[in-house]
Amino acid sequence: MSEKKKITAAISAVMSYLEEEAAAAAMQAAAQEYNRTAPSPPPPARFWGVSGRQAQMQMRNMMQLKAFHRLR
Repeated sequence: MSEKKKITAAISAVMSYLEEEAAAAAMQAAAQEYNRTAPSPPPPARFWGVSGRQAQMQMRNMMQLKAFHRLR
């Protein structure tokens, strides 16, 4: 092989290696971006807790309206 062909082969190998590294870095950055922005699932609904809080709020509202004060 001539010296010019060896230099050309070495340069093209280095360039292809750098291109592959850049593509891998871009893919890794995109994967991190996707994982960071993925929404978390909502918490499960707790119907007993919601029902209890609703009953308490309704009782307070009735007390404020003096619904129970008239029964005395």
